[in-house]
Amino acid sequence: MSRQSDLFLASVLYRTHAYHCNTMIMKLILLMIALVTALPSCSAFVKGSQTQRFELGLRSTNPTIPTAAEVDRLKSGLVRICTSKPKPDREEIRTLVSKLEEIAEQVGVGQASSHAGLLSGEWELLYSPEDKTRSSPFFWAFRKAFPENSDQIFGITDSFPVAIKEVGPAFQQINLNVSTQTGRFVSRVKVATLGGAATSIMTTRAAITGIDGIDGICLTIETTKPEDSTILSKVFGPLGEIINENAPPFPSGEALEKIRPGSSQVVLRTSFCDEGLRVSRDGDRPSDIYVWRRREFANFDFL
Repeated sequence: MSRQSDLFLASVLYRTHAYHCNTMIMKLILLMIALVTALPSCSAFVKGSQTQRFELGLRSTNPTIPTAAEVDRLKSGLVRICTSKPKPDREEIRTLVSKLEEIAEQVGVGQASSHAGLLSGEWELLYSPEDKTRSSPFFWAFRKAFPENSDQIFGITDSFPVAIKEVGPAFQQINLNVSTQTGRFVSRVKVATLGGAATSIMTTRAAITGIDGIDGICLTIETTKPEDSTILSKVFGPLGEIINENAPPFPSGEALEKIRPGSSQVVLRTSFCDEGLRVSRDGDRPSDIYVWRRREFANFDFL
């Protein structure tokens, strides 16, 4: 009887132990399931908290505000690249100009060129996307008059080697009366031929007839003339100088109008202009950028 009692007691203890063990295992499994289920939420909470702290950190940090000093740095860099050799490609200049325009707009300098009063003065060409003669508005008008074959004609003249033709420097004189929106415009481009034996200044004169928006001035081409021709002086001596001074200019504007009415009228757009630097474009070709450096301010005797 004692033997049976011991077996019964042992059976009860085993079942009790097994029950408790199973209960503990079940609780452990349930706990693990609960943790696994809750883990993504916890992770998201932690990550969300970290992200929120990061975003708050960004918001609490003062953003960099462009300054006039940064504009000066970009201007200096643009001038350095424009005057470097070999000649920089168009895309590099476009990138530099785009950055300058962006920062200058934020700082509030060089804007509203046709109204700011800083266009007037004499300017020297630093960069032209094509031959330097193309900085003259006469060639912009020529393109309008001959839209189908002007590029082909330019390509032929541009292909002449330096021994035959050399171009530059190029200058522009702008006298703009902002109050009347009128004035005078002169383009001068030095052209040397025959290895420099013959030089002349291709001079185009135009009237400023109005303002187009905040960055454009309207030009009407009037005349074009090769001034200060050395070949005349070499051939005719003192008489050559008299011919130079008194020879009538070619009425290029009138000639262009006969070919295509309205072609003598072009728009000079200037996206940046301050006391020392100017970035301008042909209104019909905004991707072609011309960079100019001021030589002197206007004396405003024309007012």
